[in-house]
Amino acid sequence: MAAPPDGTQQRPASPDDGWVTGPYLFGGLALELSGTLSILMGAAGIAQSTIFANSRYPYGFNLTAWGWIHVVIGIGLLAAGLGVLAGRSWGRGAGIALGAVSLVTQFMFVPYYPLWSISLMVLDLVAVWTLSRFSQSTSSGIR
Repeated sequence: MAAPPDGTQQRPASPDDGWVTGPYLFGGLALELSGTLSILMGAAGIAQSTIFANSRYPYGFNLTAWGWIHVVIGIGLLAAGLGVLAGRSWGRGAGIALGAVSLVTQFMFVPYYPLWSISLMVLDLVAVWTLSRFSQSTSSGIR
């Protein structure tokens, strides 16, 4: 390993550092972003915002119910994302499960706010794929 110009040696991250790297860092950040955006969308629904179109749809809950669904799932995504970023083994499983649940609820919400829902579906799908694709040995920090 080449030394930086100042002559100090950098050591690679170790599992004891408590930080994840590589695909788990990406997956955890994607969960954090998806959770934050879900909470914001839920808050807009709870406030009976006029940005959502009231359509005739089989999954037609009222906007307050949709808002609370998104807030609860968003909080779960934030917690799972923190678990992944902190290198906890439960974070990966929780992230995959909650990302899949979020993906389904975003699909059900498409008629109300399509561009936002599809964007979050893509983010959830990428997070679930990332967390399920890479084994624990490919990223340091997972315990």
